[in-house]
Amino acid sequence: MAQETTVARPYAEAAFELAREAEVLAGWADGLALAATVVADERVDAVLGNPRVDDERKAGLILEVCGDALDLQQRNFIRLLVNRDRITLLPEIRQQFDLLRADHEKTLRAELITAQPVDDTVRDRLARALSDRLEREVTLEIRLDESLIGGAVVRAGDLVIDGSVRGRLARLTGALSR
Repeated sequence: MAQETTVARPYAEAAFELAREAEVLAGWADGLALAATVVADERVDAVLGNPRVDDERKAGLILEVCGDALDLQQRNFIRLLVNRDRITLLPEIRQQFDLLRADHEKTLRAELITAQPVDDTVRDRLARALSDRLEREVTLEIRLDESLIGGAVVRAGDLVIDGSVRGRLARLTGALSR
């Protein structure tokens, strides 16, 4: 996985710079998401992995499925990835592009994992507090996980705040076993 990330990074950065300069970050994000979904499909993957299918046909398949959703630069980007045998990295390229975009736009997607449903007031208050702390516009997604017993876990980028009962018990067990 680390090698994929390293190889995909320059492609993600190049796509990001093209999109930023043309002021079409959202369009590129949408196009990369669509193309990455197409590439991840097992039927398309079988064609991409077939050495008997030439690069032109591989790129043509992806571009045909994407249709008019991709602009000329995005279509050329897909062809480049196919020609350099990097098209299978497109999901990773897309993920890195999204991170670059979020950093540029000062946004962050955070996840609140709770054992019980959370009302909108608490969610909004937590999102504002995270926005203030992280100096970014935070979008908070909520996921229920009954195995937490109680409390909550917040994941925002590299930041993890574990206030769950399960997490507290694990820390207590670790402290007692020393």
